[in-house]
Amino acid sequence: MCNMQKTLKHLDLFTEERMAAAGTPGMAVALTDGHALLHLAAHGLADVATGRPVEPDTLFEIGSISKSFTAIALLQLQEAALVDLQSPVRRTLPWFHVPPGPGLAGQAGSDLITLHHLLTHTAGIVTGTDFSTEGRYEVWSLRDTEATAPPGTFWHYCNVGYKALGVVLEEVTGWPYGEVITERILRPLGMDASEAVITHETRRRLAVGYEPLYDDRPFHRDLPLAPALWLETGTGDGSIASTPADMAAYVRLLLNWGRGRDCRLLTEESFRLLAGRLVPLPESEAERGEFYGYGLQVGREDGHTIVSHSGSMVGYYGAIAADMEGGLGAAVLCNGPGEPMAVARQALRLVRAAREGRDLPLPASAQAGRVEDAGAYAGVYRSAGSDIEMEVVAQDEGLALHLGGQRATLERRGEDCFYAPHPALSRYLLRFGRQEGRVVEAWSGPDVFLRHGWAGTPGGEPPAAWRAYTGHYRCHNPWLGNFRVILRRHRLLLALPWGEERDLVPLAEGLFRVGEDERLPERLRFDTVLGGRARRANLAGCDYYRTFTP
Repeated sequence: MCNMQKTLKHLDLFTEERMAAAGTPGMAVALTDGHALLHLAAHGLADVATGRPVEPDTLFEIGSISKSFTAIALLQLQEAALVDLQSPVRRTLPWFHVPPGPGLAGQAGSDLITLHHLLTHTAGIVTGTDFSTEGRYEVWSLRDTEATAPPGTFWHYCNVGYKALGVVLEEVTGWPYGEVITERILRPLGMDASEAVITHETRRRLAVGYEPLYDDRPFHRDLPLAPALWLETGTGDGSIASTPADMAAYVRLLLNWGRGRDCRLLTEESFRLLAGRLVPLPESEAERGEFYGYGLQVGREDGHTIVSHSGSMVGYYGAIAADMEGGLGAAVLCNGPGEPMAVARQALRLVRAAREGRDLPLPASAQAGRVEDAGAYAGVYRSAGSDIEMEVVAQDEGLALHLGGQRATLERRGEDCFYAPHPALSRYLLRFGRQEGRVVEAWSGPDVFLRHGWAGTPGGEPPAAWRAYTGHYRCHNPWLGNFRVILRRHRLLLALPWGEERDLVPLAEGLFRVGEDERLPERLRFDTVLGGRARRANLAGCDYYRTFTP
Protein backbone atom coordinates (compact mmCIF):
# COMPACT_ATOMS: atom_id res chain seq x y z
CA MET A 1 0.00 0.00 0.00
CA CYS A 2 1.51 3.36 -0.99
CA ASN A 3 2.12 6.12 1.50
CA MET A 4 -0.94 8.19 0.44
CA GLN A 5 -3.20 5.14 0.73
CA LYS A 6 -1.91 4.59 4.27
CA THR A 7 -2.49 8.26 5.06
CA LEU A 8 -6.06 8.14 3.83
CA LYS A 9 -6.70 4.95 5.79
CA HIS A 10 -5.47 6.66 8.94
CA LEU A 11 -7.68 9.63 8.18
CA ASP A 12 -10.75 7.40 7.73
CA LEU A 13 -10.04 5.69 11.06
CA PHE A 14 -9.58 9.02 12.82
CA THR A 15 -12.82 10.37 11.30
CA GLU A 16 -14.85 7.32 12.33
CA GLU A 17 -13.48 7.43 15.86
CA ARG A 18 -14.33 11.11 16.19
CA MET A 19 -17.82 10.46 14.85
CA ALA A 20 -18.37 7.65 17.35
CA ALA A 21 -17.05 9.75 20.24
CA ALA A 22 -19.27 12.72 19.37
CA GLY A 23 -22.36 10.82 18.22
CA THR A 24 -22.17 12.33 14.72
CA PRO A 25 -24.79 10.95 12.27
CA GLY A 26 -22.93 11.71 9.03
CA MET A 27 -19.76 13.41 7.83
CA ALA A 28 -18.03 14.16 4.53
CA VAL A 29 -14.29 14.90 4.23
CA ALA A 30 -12.56 16.44 1.20
CA LEU A 31 -8.82 16.88 0.67
CA THR A 32 -7.38 19.12 -2.02
CA ASP A 33 -4.14 20.68 -3.14
CA GLY A 34 -3.92 23.92 -5.08
CA HIS A 35 -4.81 22.21 -8.35
CA ALA A 36 -7.46 19.53 -7.84
CA LEU A 37 -9.47 17.40 -5.44
CA LEU A 38 -7.29 14.66 -3.97
CA HIS A 39 -9.74 12.66 -1.85
CA LEU A 40 -13.39 12.65 -0.88
CA ALA A 41 -14.80 10.32 1.77
CA ALA A 42 -18.41 10.01 2.92
CA HIS A 43 -19.21 8.51 6.32
CA GLY A 44 -22.45 7.70 8.12
CA LEU A 45 -26.01 8.70 7.38
CA ALA A 46 -27.57 11.73 5.73
CA ASP A 47 -30.98 10.60 7.00
CA VAL A 48 -31.10 8.36 10.06
CA ALA A 49 -34.80 7.54 9.69
CA THR A 50 -34.51 6.17 6.16
CA GLY A 51 -30.93 4.92 6.36
CA ARG A 52 -29.89 7.13 3.43
CA PRO A 53 -26.08 7.37 3.50
CA VAL A 54 -23.96 10.45 3.05
CA GLU A 55 -22.90 10.64 -0.60
CA PRO A 56 -20.18 12.71 -2.29
CA ASP A 57 -22.85 15.10 -3.59
CA THR A 58 -24.76 15.43 -0.31
CA LEU A 59 -25.50 19.06 0.55
CA PHE A 60 -24.73 20.51 4.01
CA GLU A 61 -25.22 23.96 5.49
CA ILE A 62 -21.80 25.55 6.18
CA GLY A 63 -22.77 28.25 8.69
CA SER A 64 -20.18 30.89 9.53
CA ILE A 65 -17.73 29.70 6.90
CA SER A 66 -20.05 31.85 4.75
CA LYS A 67 -18.65 34.99 6.44
CA SER A 68 -15.52 34.87 4.30
CA PHE A 69 -17.72 34.75 1.17
CA THR A 70 -19.35 37.99 2.33
CA ALA A 71 -15.89 39.45 2.93
CA ILE A 72 -14.67 38.46 -0.55
CA ALA A 73 -17.64 40.16 -2.21
CA LEU A 74 -16.96 43.36 -0.25
CA LEU A 75 -13.27 43.27 -1.14
CA GLN A 76 -14.25 42.93 -4.80
CA LEU A 77 -16.46 46.01 -4.47
CA GLN A 78 -13.58 47.89 -2.87
CA GLU A 79 -11.32 46.93 -5.79
CA ALA A 80 -13.97 48.39 -8.09
CA ALA A 81 -14.05 51.60 -6.00
CA LEU A 82 -17.70 51.02 -5.10
CA VAL A 83 -17.07 50.89 -1.34
CA ASP A 84 -14.33 51.91 1.07
CA LEU A 85 -13.97 49.36 3.85
CA GLN A 86 -12.50 52.02 6.14
CA SER A 87 -15.62 54.18 5.77
CA PRO A 88 -18.42 54.31 8.37
CA VAL A 89 -21.25 51.82 7.96
CA ARG A 90 -23.67 54.76 8.11
CA ARG A 91 -22.34 56.01 4.77
CA THR A 92 -24.14 53.07 3.13
CA LEU A 93 -26.81 52.39 5.79
CA PRO A 94 -27.83 55.81 7.19
CA TRP A 95 -30.31 54.13 9.55
CA PHE A 96 -27.57 52.00 11.19
CA HIS A 97 -27.44 53.16 14.81
CA VAL A 98 -25.67 51.82 17.90
CA PRO A 99 -25.53 54.23 20.87
CA PRO A 100 -22.28 54.40 22.86
CA GLY A 101 -22.28 52.88 26.32
CA PRO A 102 -21.93 54.98 29.49
CA GLY A 103 -18.71 56.98 29.54
CA LEU A 104 -17.89 56.20 25.89
CA ALA A 105 -19.49 59.18 24.14
CA GLY A 106 -17.21 60.20 21.30
CA GLN A 107 -15.26 56.92 21.54
CA ALA A 108 -17.81 54.29 20.47
CA GLY A 109 -21.09 53.92 18.66
CA SER A 110 -22.35 53.84 15.10
CA ASP A 111 -20.73 57.08 13.96
CA LEU A 112 -17.30 55.47 14.39
CA ILE A 113 -18.03 51.88 13.30
CA THR A 114 -16.60 51.09 9.87
CA LEU A 115 -17.04 48.14 7.52
CA HIS A 116 -13.53 47.05 8.53
CA HIS A 117 -14.62 46.87 12.18
CA LEU A 118 -17.57 44.65 11.30
CA LEU A 119 -15.39 42.42 9.12
CA THR A 120 -12.89 41.89 11.96
CA HIS A 121 -15.47 41.59 14.80
CA THR A 122 -14.05 44.70 16.50
CA ALA A 123 -17.08 47.02 16.38
CA GLY A 124 -17.71 46.67 20.13
CA ILE A 125 -21.29 45.47 19.61
CA VAL A 126 -23.34 42.43 20.60
CA THR A 127 -22.95 39.00 19.02
CA GLY A 128 -26.63 38.91 18.05
CA THR A 129 -29.20 36.27 18.91
CA ASP A 130 -30.88 35.62 15.54
CA PHE A 131 -34.23 36.53 17.07
CA SER A 132 -35.45 38.00 13.76
CA THR A 133 -36.16 35.97 10.65
CA GLU A 134 -35.00 38.92 8.52
CA GLY A 135 -31.52 40.40 8.77
CA ARG A 136 -32.39 44.07 8.37
CA TYR A 137 -34.58 44.16 11.45
CA GLU A 138 -31.93 42.65 13.71
CA VAL A 139 -29.40 45.17 12.37
CA TRP A 140 -31.89 47.99 12.90
CA SER A 141 -32.54 46.80 16.47
CA LEU A 142 -28.92 47.46 17.43
CA ARG A 143 -30.24 50.88 18.48
CA ASP A 144 -31.66 49.08 21.52
CA THR A 145 -28.17 47.89 22.54
CA GLU A 146 -24.90 49.66 23.36
CA ALA A 147 -21.40 49.75 21.90
CA THR A 148 -19.22 49.05 24.93
CA ALA A 149 -15.70 49.37 23.52
CA PRO A 150 -14.08 51.85 21.11
CA PRO A 151 -14.09 50.32 17.60
CA GLY A 152 -10.93 48.43 16.77
CA THR A 153 -9.92 47.80 20.39
CA PHE A 154 -11.77 44.62 21.40
CA TRP A 155 -12.46 41.40 19.46
CA HIS A 156 -15.95 40.03 20.13
CA TYR A 157 -17.51 37.59 17.68
CA CYS A 158 -20.46 39.26 15.99
CA ASN A 159 -23.01 37.59 13.74
CA VAL A 160 -25.25 40.65 13.50
CA GLY A 161 -22.27 42.64 12.19
CA TYR A 162 -22.00 40.28 9.22
CA LYS A 163 -25.76 40.55 8.73
CA ALA A 164 -25.15 44.30 8.34
CA LEU A 165 -22.40 43.60 5.80
CA GLY A 166 -24.80 41.46 3.80
CA VAL A 167 -27.24 44.37 3.73
CA VAL A 168 -24.40 46.66 2.57
CA LEU A 169 -23.75 44.30 -0.35
CA GLU A 170 -27.39 44.49 -1.34
CA GLU A 171 -27.52 48.29 -1.09
CA VAL A 172 -24.35 48.85 -3.13
CA THR A 173 -25.05 46.31 -5.89
CA GLY A 174 -28.83 46.48 -6.01
CA TRP A 175 -28.94 42.67 -6.01
CA PRO A 176 -30.22 40.23 -3.37
CA TYR A 177 -27.46 38.79 -1.21
CA GLY A 178 -27.81 35.32 -2.75
CA GLU A 179 -27.34 36.64 -6.28
CA VAL A 180 -24.26 38.64 -5.25
CA ILE A 181 -22.57 35.54 -3.81
CA THR A 182 -23.65 33.29 -6.67
CA GLU A 183 -22.48 35.58 -9.47
CA ARG A 184 -19.29 36.83 -7.84
CA ILE A 185 -18.00 33.67 -6.14
CA LEU A 186 -19.90 30.42 -6.66
CA ARG A 187 -20.07 30.47 -10.46
CA PRO A 188 -16.50 31.69 -11.05
CA LEU A 189 -15.23 28.88 -8.80
CA GLY A 190 -17.41 26.23 -10.43
CA MET A 191 -19.30 25.64 -7.17
CA ASP A 192 -22.37 24.68 -9.18
CA ALA A 193 -23.83 22.36 -6.55
CA SER A 194 -23.85 25.07 -3.87
CA GLU A 195 -26.69 27.37 -2.84
CA ALA A 196 -26.06 30.91 -1.59
CA VAL A 197 -29.28 31.04 0.46
CA ILE A 198 -31.24 28.29 2.14
CA THR A 199 -34.89 27.87 1.15
CA HIS A 200 -37.42 25.08 1.07
CA GLU A 201 -36.11 24.15 -2.38
CA THR A 202 -32.63 23.70 -0.87
CA ARG A 203 -34.04 21.36 1.74
CA ARG A 204 -34.77 18.69 -0.84
CA ARG A 205 -31.04 18.20 -1.45
CA LEU A 206 -29.75 18.62 2.10
CA ALA A 207 -28.72 15.99 4.56
CA VAL A 208 -31.15 15.98 7.47
CA GLY A 209 -29.73 18.11 10.28
CA TYR A 210 -29.79 16.74 13.83
CA GLU A 211 -29.65 18.33 17.28
CA PRO A 212 -29.84 16.82 20.78
CA LEU A 213 -33.33 15.77 21.82
CA TYR A 214 -32.62 17.38 25.20
CA ASP A 215 -31.81 20.95 24.21
CA ASP A 216 -31.42 22.21 27.78
CA ARG A 217 -28.28 20.39 28.89
CA PRO A 218 -24.79 19.33 27.76
CA PHE A 219 -24.88 16.69 25.05
CA HIS A 220 -23.36 13.23 25.30
CA ARG A 221 -23.07 10.63 22.54
CA ASP A 222 -25.34 8.26 24.47
CA LEU A 223 -28.21 10.77 24.48
CA PRO A 224 -30.70 10.69 21.59
CA LEU A 225 -30.74 13.07 18.64
CA ALA A 226 -33.78 14.49 16.87
CA PRO A 227 -34.24 16.17 13.48
CA ALA A 228 -33.38 19.83 13.87
CA LEU A 229 -35.94 22.60 13.43
CA TRP A 230 -35.99 23.69 9.79
CA LEU A 231 -35.45 27.35 8.88
CA GLU A 232 -34.87 29.43 5.78
CA THR A 233 -32.07 32.00 5.84
CA GLY A 234 -30.38 34.41 3.46
CA THR A 235 -28.12 36.69 5.52
CA GLY A 236 -24.45 37.59 5.29
CA ASP A 237 -23.38 35.82 8.47
CA GLY A 238 -24.09 32.26 7.32
CA SER A 239 -26.59 31.13 4.70
CA ILE A 240 -24.66 28.97 2.24
CA ALA A 241 -25.22 25.25 1.63
CA SER A 242 -22.52 23.28 -0.15
CA THR A 243 -21.03 19.89 -0.90
CA PRO A 244 -17.56 18.72 0.21
CA ALA A 245 -16.23 18.85 -3.37
CA ASP A 246 -17.49 22.40 -3.86
CA MET A 247 -15.93 23.46 -0.56
CA ALA A 248 -12.65 21.94 -1.72
CA ALA A 249 -12.85 24.32 -4.71
CA TYR A 250 -13.26 27.19 -2.25
CA VAL A 251 -10.26 26.01 -0.25
CA ARG A 252 -8.25 26.03 -3.51
CA LEU A 253 -9.11 29.73 -3.84
CA LEU A 254 -7.38 30.27 -0.49
CA LEU A 255 -4.38 28.11 -1.37
CA ASN A 256 -3.94 30.12 -4.58
CA TRP A 257 -4.12 33.52 -2.88
CA GLY A 258 -7.41 34.59 -4.41
CA ARG A 259 -7.09 32.95 -7.83
CA GLY A 260 -9.92 30.72 -9.04
CA ARG A 261 -9.90 28.01 -11.67
CA ASP A 262 -10.10 30.41 -14.65
CA CYS A 263 -9.69 33.90 -13.16
CA ARG A 264 -8.51 35.89 -10.20
CA LEU A 265 -11.31 36.72 -7.77
CA LEU A 266 -9.15 38.92 -5.54
CA THR A 267 -5.93 40.84 -5.96
CA GLU A 268 -3.09 39.73 -3.71
CA GLU A 269 -3.50 43.00 -1.79
CA SER A 270 -7.13 42.17 -1.06
CA PHE A 271 -6.26 38.57 -0.20
CA ARG A 272 -3.78 39.81 2.40
CA LEU A 273 -6.73 41.44 4.15
CA LEU A 274 -9.00 38.42 3.81
CA ALA A 275 -6.42 36.02 5.27
CA GLY A 276 -4.34 38.54 7.17
CA ARG A 277 -3.20 38.70 10.78
CA LEU A 278 -5.31 41.80 11.36
CA VAL A 279 -6.60 41.30 14.90
CA PRO A 280 -5.22 39.01 17.63
CA LEU A 281 -7.80 36.61 19.00
CA PRO A 282 -8.43 36.65 22.75
CA GLU A 283 -7.08 34.51 25.55
CA SER A 284 -6.12 30.94 24.62
CA GLU A 285 -6.18 31.59 20.87
CA ALA A 286 -3.88 34.58 21.28
CA GLU A 287 -1.45 32.46 23.27
CA ARG A 288 -1.17 30.17 20.24
CA GLY A 289 -0.57 33.13 17.94
CA GLU A 290 -4.05 33.03 16.40
CA PHE A 291 -5.35 36.07 14.50
CA TYR A 292 -8.50 37.07 12.64
CA GLY A 293 -8.68 38.57 9.17
CA TYR A 294 -11.88 39.16 7.22
CA GLY A 295 -14.06 36.14 8.01
CA LEU A 296 -11.05 33.84 8.42
CA GLN A 297 -8.80 32.77 11.28
CA VAL A 298 -5.02 32.62 10.77
CA GLY A 299 -2.51 30.73 12.90
CA ARG A 300 0.66 28.65 12.85
CA GLU A 301 1.27 24.94 13.27
CA ASP A 302 4.58 23.12 12.79
CA GLY A 303 5.98 26.18 11.05
CA HIS A 304 3.07 26.35 8.60
CA THR A 305 0.45 29.07 8.22
CA ILE A 306 -3.03 27.62 8.67
CA VAL A 307 -6.02 29.61 7.41
CA SER A 308 -9.27 28.21 8.78
CA HIS A 309 -12.81 28.81 9.96
CA SER A 310 -15.59 26.74 11.46
CA GLY A 311 -19.32 27.06 11.00
CA SER A 312 -22.48 25.92 12.70
CA MET A 313 -26.15 26.05 11.84
CA VAL A 314 -29.18 24.48 13.46
CA GLY A 315 -28.33 20.83 12.84
CA TYR A 316 -25.15 21.32 10.79
CA TYR A 317 -21.44 21.86 11.55
CA GLY A 318 -18.46 22.36 9.28
CA ALA A 319 -14.84 23.46 9.02
CA ILE A 320 -12.22 24.39 6.43
CA ALA A 321 -8.46 24.54 6.92
CA ALA A 322 -5.73 25.45 4.43
CA ASP A 323 -1.98 24.86 4.90
CA MET A 324 -0.65 27.79 2.91
CA GLU A 325 3.00 26.68 2.72
CA GLY A 326 2.13 23.03 2.26
CA GLY A 327 -0.37 23.74 -0.50
CA LEU A 328 -2.96 21.45 1.02
CA GLY A 329 -6.48 22.02 2.32
CA ALA A 330 -9.40 20.17 3.88
CA ALA A 331 -13.15 20.71 4.11
CA VAL A 332 -15.27 18.73 6.58
CA LEU A 333 -19.08 18.90 6.81
CA CYS A 334 -21.48 17.05 9.12
CA ASN A 335 -25.17 16.97 9.96
CA GLY A 336 -25.15 16.86 13.74
CA PRO A 337 -22.92 17.18 16.79
CA GLY A 338 -19.32 16.58 15.83
CA GLU A 339 -15.77 17.85 15.61
CA PRO A 340 -15.22 18.83 11.97
CA MET A 341 -12.29 21.17 12.71
CA ALA A 342 -10.44 18.41 14.58
CA VAL A 343 -10.83 16.17 11.53
CA ALA A 344 -9.76 18.92 9.10
CA ARG A 345 -6.64 19.78 11.10
CA GLN A 346 -5.74 16.10 11.54
CA ALA A 347 -6.07 15.59 7.78
CA LEU A 348 -3.45 18.28 7.21
CA ARG A 349 -1.14 16.81 9.85
CA LEU A 350 -1.35 13.32 8.37
CA VAL A 351 -0.57 14.41 4.83
CA ARG A 352 2.22 16.68 6.06
CA ALA A 353 3.77 13.74 7.93
CA ALA A 354 3.45 11.50 4.87
CA ARG A 355 5.12 14.04 2.61
CA GLU A 356 7.97 14.45 5.10
CA GLY A 357 8.50 10.71 5.36
CA ARG A 358 7.52 10.51 9.02
CA ASP A 359 5.68 7.52 10.50
CA LEU A 360 1.92 7.73 10.68
CA PRO A 361 0.79 6.60 14.15
CA LEU A 362 -2.51 4.78 14.36
CA PRO A 363 -5.31 7.12 15.44
CA ALA A 364 -5.68 6.98 19.19
CA SER A 365 -8.94 5.47 20.34
CA ALA A 366 -11.36 7.92 21.92
CA GLN A 367 -10.38 8.04 25.58
CA ALA A 368 -12.72 10.67 26.96
CA GLY A 369 -12.95 8.70 30.20
CA ARG A 370 -9.19 8.76 30.79
CA VAL A 371 -8.06 11.21 33.47
CA GLU A 372 -4.30 11.32 33.98
CA ASP A 373 -4.54 13.11 37.36
CA ALA A 374 -7.57 11.18 38.61
CA GLY A 375 -6.23 10.89 42.14
CA ALA A 376 -6.41 14.66 42.59
CA TYR A 377 -10.23 14.51 42.46
CA ALA A 378 -10.86 11.29 44.41
CA GLY A 379 -12.66 11.79 47.70
CA VAL A 380 -15.97 12.28 49.46
CA TYR A 381 -17.90 15.50 48.86
CA ARG A 382 -20.89 16.67 50.89
CA SER A 383 -23.52 19.08 49.63
CA ALA A 384 -23.27 22.45 51.38
CA GLY A 385 -26.23 22.83 53.73
CA SER A 386 -27.40 19.21 53.48
CA ASP A 387 -26.29 15.64 54.17
CA ILE A 388 -26.16 14.54 50.53
CA GLU A 389 -22.82 12.86 49.82
CA MET A 390 -21.04 12.26 46.54
CA GLU A 391 -18.01 10.00 46.28
CA VAL A 392 -15.50 10.38 43.45
CA VAL A 393 -13.20 7.40 42.94
CA ALA A 394 -10.21 6.88 40.65
CA GLN A 395 -10.41 3.64 38.68
CA ASP A 396 -9.35 2.24 35.31
CA GLU A 397 -7.34 5.39 34.45
CA GLY A 398 -10.48 7.48 34.93
CA LEU A 399 -13.01 8.76 37.42
CA ALA A 400 -16.32 7.39 38.60
CA LEU A 401 -18.93 9.07 40.73
CA HIS A 402 -21.27 7.47 43.28
CA LEU A 403 -24.35 9.46 44.29
CA GLY A 404 -27.73 8.33 45.58
CA GLY A 405 -26.96 4.67 44.97
CA GLN A 406 -26.06 5.24 41.30
CA ARG A 407 -22.68 5.17 39.60
CA ALA A 408 -21.54 7.34 36.66
CA THR A 409 -18.26 7.47 34.74
CA LEU A 410 -16.99 11.03 34.38
CA GLU A 411 -15.90 12.38 30.99
CA ARG A 412 -13.45 15.28 30.89
CA ARG A 413 -14.77 18.40 29.13
CA GLY A 414 -12.07 20.89 30.11
CA GLU A 415 -9.76 21.87 32.93
CA ASP A 416 -11.33 20.64 36.20
CA CYS A 417 -14.57 20.16 34.25
CA PHE A 418 -16.45 16.90 33.55
CA TYR A 419 -19.65 15.53 32.11
CA ALA A 420 -21.46 13.30 34.63
CA PRO A 421 -24.17 11.01 33.16
CA HIS A 422 -26.16 10.99 36.41
CA PRO A 423 -29.83 12.06 36.70
CA ALA A 424 -29.08 14.49 39.54
CA LEU A 425 -26.25 16.20 37.63
CA SER A 426 -27.38 15.98 33.99
CA ARG A 427 -28.41 19.61 33.46
CA TYR A 428 -24.96 21.06 34.13
CA LEU A 429 -21.32 20.12 33.82
CA LEU A 430 -19.56 19.07 37.01
CA ARG A 431 -16.74 21.45 37.92
CA PHE A 432 -14.10 21.21 40.62
CA GLY A 433 -12.56 24.09 42.55
CA ARG A 434 -9.06 24.27 43.94
CA GLN A 435 -7.38 26.01 46.84
CA GLU A 436 -3.59 26.38 46.58
CA GLY A 437 -3.61 23.74 43.84
CA ARG A 438 -5.62 21.14 45.81
CA VAL A 439 -9.11 20.12 44.75
CA VAL A 440 -11.40 21.10 47.63
CA GLU A 441 -14.93 21.36 46.24
CA ALA A 442 -17.22 20.59 43.33
CA TRP A 443 -20.31 22.22 41.92
CA SER A 444 -23.05 21.36 39.47
CA GLY A 445 -25.22 24.32 38.59
CA PRO A 446 -26.26 25.98 41.86
CA ASP A 447 -25.29 22.98 44.01
CA VAL A 448 -21.95 23.08 45.86
CA PHE A 449 -20.25 19.96 47.26
CA LEU A 450 -17.44 20.42 49.81
CA ARG A 451 -14.66 17.85 49.96
CA HIS A 452 -14.32 16.06 53.30
CA GLY A 453 -12.18 18.22 55.57
CA TRP A 454 -12.80 21.48 53.69
CA ALA A 455 -14.99 24.09 55.41
CA GLY A 456 -15.71 26.13 52.32
CA THR A 457 -14.75 29.49 50.89
CA PRO A 458 -16.02 32.53 52.82
CA GLY A 459 -18.30 34.79 50.82
CA GLY A 460 -20.97 37.42 51.28
CA GLU A 461 -24.70 36.96 50.87
CA PRO A 462 -26.17 37.83 47.46
CA PRO A 463 -28.78 40.60 47.20
CA ALA A 464 -32.22 39.22 48.08
CA ALA A 465 -33.67 40.56 44.81
CA TRP A 466 -31.48 38.20 42.78
CA ARG A 467 -33.52 35.18 43.86
CA ALA A 468 -36.39 36.49 41.74
CA TYR A 469 -34.25 36.09 38.62
CA THR A 470 -33.17 32.47 39.06
CA GLY A 471 -34.89 29.85 36.96
CA HIS A 472 -35.28 28.39 33.48
CA TYR A 473 -36.19 30.69 30.54
CA ARG A 474 -37.32 29.74 27.03
CA CYS A 475 -38.26 31.22 23.68
CA HIS A 476 -38.78 29.94 20.12
CA ASN A 477 -35.35 31.03 18.87
CA PRO A 478 -33.88 27.92 17.18
CA TRP A 479 -30.29 29.05 17.88
CA LEU A 480 -30.53 29.58 21.62
CA GLY A 481 -33.90 28.29 22.72
CA ASN A 482 -33.32 28.35 26.47
CA PHE A 483 -30.97 29.12 29.32
CA ARG A 484 -30.95 29.00 33.10
CA VAL A 485 -30.06 31.66 35.64
CA ILE A 486 -28.55 30.18 38.78
CA LEU A 487 -27.34 31.50 42.12
CA ARG A 488 -24.20 29.87 43.46
CA ARG A 489 -23.18 31.30 46.77
CA HIS A 490 -22.90 35.06 46.11
CA ARG A 491 -22.64 34.78 42.29
CA LEU A 492 -25.49 35.10 39.81
CA LEU A 493 -24.68 33.10 36.68
CA LEU A 494 -26.05 32.61 33.17
CA ALA A 495 -25.92 28.84 32.53
CA LEU A 496 -26.03 28.05 28.80
CA PRO A 497 -27.32 24.67 27.57
CA TRP A 498 -23.97 23.36 26.33
CA GLY A 499 -22.42 23.79 29.80
CA GLU A 500 -20.81 27.23 29.61
CA GLU A 501 -21.37 29.57 32.56
CA ARG A 502 -20.99 33.36 32.54
CA ASP A 503 -21.05 35.77 35.46
CA LEU A 504 -23.92 38.27 35.57
CA VAL A 505 -22.55 41.62 36.73
CA PRO A 506 -25.17 44.07 38.09
CA LEU A 507 -25.46 47.40 36.26
CA ALA A 508 -28.86 48.61 37.47
CA GLU A 509 -31.98 47.12 39.04
CA GLY A 510 -32.83 44.06 36.98
CA LEU A 511 -30.03 44.74 34.46
CA PHE A 512 -26.79 42.75 34.19
CA ARG A 513 -23.73 42.57 31.97
CA VAL A 514 -23.03 39.06 30.71
CA GLY A 515 -19.38 38.42 31.62
CA GLU A 516 -16.83 40.10 33.85
CA ASP A 517 -14.95 42.08 31.20
CA GLU A 518 -16.30 45.64 31.12
CA ARG A 519 -15.95 45.71 27.33
CA LEU A 520 -18.48 42.93 26.79
CA PRO A 521 -21.69 44.28 25.20
CA GLU A 522 -24.27 41.59 26.00
CA ARG A 523 -26.95 42.58 28.53
CA LEU A 524 -29.54 40.47 30.37
CA ARG A 525 -32.58 42.36 31.67
CA PHE A 526 -35.33 40.95 33.90
CA ASP A 527 -38.84 42.33 34.37
CA THR A 528 -42.47 41.41 35.14
CA VAL A 529 -41.90 40.08 38.67
CA LEU A 530 -45.00 38.15 39.75
CA GLY A 531 -45.20 35.96 42.82
CA GLY A 532 -41.58 36.74 43.62
CA ARG A 533 -40.31 35.53 40.24
CA ALA A 534 -39.30 37.43 37.10
CA ARG A 535 -41.42 36.19 34.22
CA ARG A 536 -39.40 37.65 31.34
CA ALA A 537 -35.70 38.02 30.55
CA ASN A 538 -34.30 39.88 27.55
CA LEU A 539 -30.90 38.71 26.32
CA ALA A 540 -29.31 41.09 23.79
CA GLY A 541 -32.67 42.02 22.29
CA CYS A 542 -34.36 38.59 22.39
CA ASP A 543 -37.20 37.99 24.86
CA TYR A 544 -37.25 34.77 26.90
CA TYR A 545 -39.98 33.68 29.29
CA ARG A 546 -39.88 31.69 32.49
CA THR A 547 -40.82 28.07 31.87
CA PHE A 548 -42.22 25.45 34.24
CA THR A 549 -39.31 22.98 33.95
CA PRO A 550 -36.47 23.30 36.46
